Amino acid sequence: MSEEDGPRTEAVENALFSDISELIERTRQRVSVTVNTELVVLYWHIGKRVREDVLGGERAAYGQEIIRRLAARLTREYGRGYSWRNLFRMVQFAGLYPDPEILPTLSAKLGWSHIAELLLLNDTDEREFYAAHAARERWSVRTLRERIASQLYVRTITDDDSADQIIAANSESQVPDEAGPNTVFRDPYVLDFLGLPSKHTESQLETAILDEIQRFLLELGVGFAFVERQKRMTVDNRDFRLDLLLYHITERCYVAVELKTRPLDPGDYGQMLLYLRWLDAHQRHPGDLAPVGLILCTDKGAEQVKLLGLDSGEIRAARYLTRDVREKLPARLEAMR
Repeated sequence: MSEEDGPRTEAVENALFSDISELIERTRQRVSVTVNTELVVLYWHIGKRVREDVLGGERAAYGQEIIRRLAARLTREYGRGYSWRNLFRMVQFAGLYPDPEILPTLSAKLGWSHIAELLLLNDTDEREFYAAHAARERWSVRTLRERIASQLYVRTITDDDSADQIIAANSESQVPDEAGPNTVFRDPYVLDFLGLPSKHTESQLETAILDEIQRFLLELGVGFAFVERQKRMTVDNRDFRLDLLLYHITERCYVAVELKTRPLDPGDYGQMLLYLRWLDAHQRHPGDLAPVGLILCTDKGAEQVKLLGLDSGEIRAARYLTRDVREKLPARLEAMR
């Protein structure tokens, strides 16, 4: 083998290893999804059977003891996944989701560990809120726990305008499958941790976000990474400045964020479109998906959003809340009952 053949052979082997590794990882992912789907369906059927045969009729008084004995036998035969606590979760799962037609959608998006966490929530709207976001944003179980602990639902539904929207969105059991803005953005974002006064400038907002960048990225969702502030873009010898440039690691795309301390204006769409086209031409790397844009504003009109396509395209508009909205919680929860 000549000296030139050495590097060439190594490059071929590296490429071969990379291709085969990708095949293995893809197969593992498909197998994992299949196993999870089957497990969730199995647990639902077990819960349904126990609920109907053990907890109904004359046996109700002895239900808990029967489940304990059943759990002990199943655990000896099949392992820890059939503890009495898990059996009770299966029964609860079948009771909360009695329609088997929802299982394919639910099991394809959430693992049993996710569902077990959701079963701890008593409020139906709260449970569906977290289920929808966990599926759409592909939360890990740890992230789901953190979002629940931070009271994301409480801080969101206490906004005057968002409660009805959340209920309407959750009534649509389908979760978008496509990558891009549907899996990246939500509305509204609760930024009460920034400590801003009710009246503030865009500069104050940007500075507060950068001071609390970790919490801001966590509020946006999973997978965001900070790239640059006041990103300069030169077009026709004119300099433009994008407020925040982020990168979404799992979706593999740049995310442009514009901050507006006022309601949405039609001109914001054209401004963001220019930024996205510049990023696509000058910043996007091979393997990246097309950049997407987020306009954070204090309010947005439904008709304007629809006419500009800001509810389904590459550019989205979302409201941000900076006040402590938790004081309105009792009234909002009562209105939702």
